[in-house]
Amino acid sequence: MIAPRPDQPFVRMARMEDLDALFALAGLSGGGMTNLPQDREALQGRLEWSERSIAADITAPQDEFYMLVLEDGAGAVIGTASIFSRVGAQWPFYSYKVARVTHVSRGLDRMFSTHVLHLVNDFDGASEVAGLLLHPDARAHGLGAMLARSRFLFIAQHRERFGDQVVAELRGWMEGRTSPFWDAVAGPFFGGDMLEADLFNAMHGNQFIADLMPRYPIYTSMLPAEARAVIGRPHEGSAPAYRLLLAEDFLDDGYCDIFDAGPTVHARTDHIRTICECELIDPDVPIRATKDTHRLIAAGRLRDFRVWKED
Repeated sequence: MIAPRPDQPFVRMARMEDLDALFALAGLSGGGMTNLPQDREALQGRLEWSERSIAADITAPQDEFYMLVLEDGAGAVIGTASIFSRVGAQWPFYSYKVARVTHVSRGLDRMFSTHVLHLVNDFDGASEVAGLLLHPDARAHGLGAMLARSRFLFIAQHRERFGDQVVAELRGWMEGRTSPFWDAVAGPFFGGDMLEADLFNAMHGNQFIADLMPRYPIYTSMLPAEARAVIGRPHEGSAPAYRLLLAEDFLDDGYCDIFDAGPTVHARTDHIRTICECELIDPDVPIRATKDTHRLIAAGRLRDFRVWKED
């Protein structure tokens, strides 16, 4: 079967023996990545979940999780990314939807317009791409883009395992280890800081959000200016991933994360650029290739899945 050269960086499915490398990568994230928690036990649980998902014989998405890693060509793991087949299966998938409202007083001859945050579950049932992280020393030669796009090629290779919509949550803007949005909105309800809540979410699920989160719309005009300024703003480390998703025809139309207000973008699965433009060049193996100038090759299914750049 066609395969990358032995010295060539490539993406493959994660294995249990990658735990140490993934734990080291998680330590470089700076926190705030729910799907790559800085906790060894939680990461081991993610790997076990991925291996169960690969082994499952299914024809429709249920509640699977797939973890990918990027090898540097010398056997070292230098990046990771993941895919959830169906969010909202175990617990609701919460987002804030930003809407504009206008109030008018004829008596005062005054009109006031502001934004309102509505707590919604609009993406329950969608698939999610998540957990993208590349080692700082490897952020060159298009490796980050290859790792990010490998998730879409995995979906294309296993289309029956994913939904008709794909969503992605981007980390929100932080000042050091502090989130202005968390401090103003969620912090008073949950207690502790955002990174503690993020880790709890990764390890125990988000039922606590339903238990404690404010249930009424939030007028942004009542928030501090620092919190308003970061609504829908990606973390500086997530900005390249955000631009790549927009280039893949994801939409940013006013959804944001309830913890840090990072943008939540979404796309119809079969409209994602890498998926709709890749071509099946060998249906028996199968092998796919993207049509753009910097072609990616995807070969194999499930445990044998690989992605690399064409020479």
